[in-house]
Amino acid sequence: MSTRLVGSRPAGARQHPGLSLLALLMLLQAACATGAPRGTGVASSWPGAQRGVPASYKQSCAFNAVCAAPAASGELVVPATGQKLVEAAKAVRGLLTLKDFLDEAEVARVEEVLVQCAKEADSQVNQREYPKEGYPSDSECGRVIGYNKDGEKVTRAMELGTMKHDAAFSCIERELGREFSNHITREPRYGKKPPGEEYALTDKRTGSLVPDIVLHLVRDANKIQFLYDFLFPCTSKNKSDPLGYEGQTLRSKLDKYKDLPGEKRRALVTPQLGISR
Repeated sequence: MSTRLVGSRPAGARQHPGLSLLALLMLLQAACATGAPRGTGVASSWPGAQRGVPASYKQSCAFNAVCAAPAASGELVVPATGQKLVEAAKAVRGLLTLKDFLDEAEVARVEEVLVQCAKEADSQVNQREYPKEGYPSDSECGRVIGYNKDGEKVTRAMELGTMKHDAAFSCIERELGREFSNHITREPRYGKKPPGEEYALTDKRTGSLVPDIVLHLVRDANKIQFLYDFLFPCTSKNKSDPLGYEGQTLRSKLDKYKDLPGEKRRALVTPQLGISR
């Protein structure tokens, strides 16, 4: 699985009487013409997800030179190639701003799509893999299909879960990639960074944490607003109780993220129950 929700939607733009917004946008485009190629989608921190892209670009806004660095205090950040434009923009204070975090209505919209995509992914994969029955049997869920590099069993339930995650990510990118590209990252990887051993974005796998979807400060996945993990139960028992006895599955899934920076509002997304906190 990889990470990518990237695009541009400058929210809350304001116009100064001395310079039109259209003119500034034209200047921005010109200044960024020699930067990294643009794209839309969910920004990814998966190592190697964007081959040939510098490591510093891989955490979010991976294809857009304008957002190579986090935005501070809601200001638009422009790479070195646009330094003269930065100076000009500072002279026109408050001309163009970006919203720091998503508001309540926007978060509700994102969560609605996450649930929709979880249900769609679950149904699509089950129908594709089991067109006659429509879903796997309990024995099929437990069937061992192989072993990982550590010699641990890989079950059919695990394989189906991976397929459903991929299908859900594709759905999210389709539904939210353009509208919320500055605030959503798929599978960002966080690791402890000295001093203080606080968690921050990293390319290192050992000891790292990888939530499925993170809502964050504009163009800065280190400043977490909300995070979500998908869970696709396979057996009939797990489907009837996705969160486990007294929420044990919910806690085991989400407690591992308790030390991540930011507001750390964590949730589990299942096709059966939607958003669970």
